[in-house]
Amino acid sequence: MFIDVLKYALIAIFAVVMVLAALNSIRSRRTSDAATAGLYRSWTNIWMGGMLIILALILMFVFTGSTLSVVVEALFLIIGAYNVFAGIRNRSYYSRLQQRSGNGTGQTSGQSA
Repeated sequence: MFIDVLKYALIAIFAVVMVLAALNSIRSRRTSDAATAGLYRSWTNIWMGGMLIILALILMFVFTGSTLSVVVEALFLIIGAYNVFAGIRNRSYYSRLQQRSGNGTGQTSGQSA
């Protein structure tokens, strides 16, 4: 009973995270500012990593015991964790880049024109 409720809750969370990843991906393609596009792409990475982690959890509850399923679950967990880490790292980089360009200096790198 509890496992069934948990499976359906994970599926619902997966659907929400999938929509959020798609929205951020669309927003990143429609913006013209490079820093803002990078910020949206970093959020897409975070949501995609969360999707892979949730998918691995769903697979853990649906399939049991098979060696292949354990390997696939482990791969999804590793790739998902890397996506979350890379998204967080990129988000901090692009938010700092956006703050520097928003201060009115007009320079996003250390080079002078």
